[in-house]
Amino acid sequence: MLTRGFFYAAVMIAVLLVFGLFMSLCFSLMEIDPNAEFGVPLSTIIIFAALFGFGGSLISLFLSKTMVKWGMKVQIIETPSSQDEIWLVDTVKSLAAKKGVGMPEVGIYPSNEMNAFATGWNRNSALVCVSRGLLSTMSRDECEAVLGHEMSHVSNGDMVTSSLLQGVLNTFVYATSTAISMVVAMAAAKGGRNSRGNPVLFHMIFRLVNSVLQIVFGIGATMVLMKFSRWREYRADAGAAEAVGADKMIAALEVLQKGESAYRSRLEREGADEKDPAVAMPAFCISDPRKVFMGLMASHPPLNERIRALKDLKRQRHL
Repeated sequence: MLTRGFFYAAVMIAVLLVFGLFMSLCFSLMEIDPNAEFGVPLSTIIIFAALFGFGGSLISLFLSKTMVKWGMKVQIIETPSSQDEIWLVDTVKSLAAKKGVGMPEVGIYPSNEMNAFATGWNRNSALVCVSRGLLSTMSRDECEAVLGHEMSHVSNGDMVTSSLLQGVLNTFVYATSTAISMVVAMAAAKGGRNSRGNPVLFHMIFRLVNSVLQIVFGIGATMVLMKFSRWREYRADAGAAEAVGADKMIAALEVLQKGESAYRSRLEREGADEKDPAVAMPAFCISDPRKVFMGLMASHPPLNERIRALKDLKRQRHL
């Protein structure tokens, strides 16, 4: 985690330096002094953008286990009380040893949908949960593959990487939107050289442009984040195939594929039930049955593409 954190900190500093140089050039060409005109230097704008950008993503990361336990009514298995719970804990323990990570907390949450997720700020202090629907529908081999997928997310540090990437993207959105909005508002409202002109008009234009740019840049940032999310799903599938065998992972995805059409039909017929944890928090799950904008905005690749990728991997590595 420290290595990944240092890497993203370095990337973040590089992004901020490039952004600062670019905006300094823009302000210089327009003969705008941010300190004189806005009461704050450009460096302060960038620092606050970084604080806001990383603040939310890091808080969410550190509170992820607590929020998920509460929001999804997760029942943590402290002492296994059934054969299913004994098998579940033993399987996760075995996979944790294979992946070289600490034993995560193991839980079950009340949903009839076939789903599972992993979260946590540290690969050695994670939380892995499955739905009751997954335990009751899938075979032990298929469940093992799903757990292998989630434990691959844990060992790959995907939760931390996603949060750090989100922080970088948030900072870019906030800083770029703010700086460009200042330039546009200044150009439109100033009465003379190096002057705001009409302050009311300046603030109106600034707020309008800033709101529009945050939406536009936010959509672009989400596309980047979802691209990474789809890539990490393929990587977690491959990790599961290496841990338990490609056939088991393919079989698990085929079971999900069969249930997906029926689930979509029910959601369209009845509407998404916000009380269903599998519907309320699909981003953590192995299968996201809802396609947002399709393709570019989807957090998970289509199941048929994941199955095809696993079959190709099986042939290449003889898994």
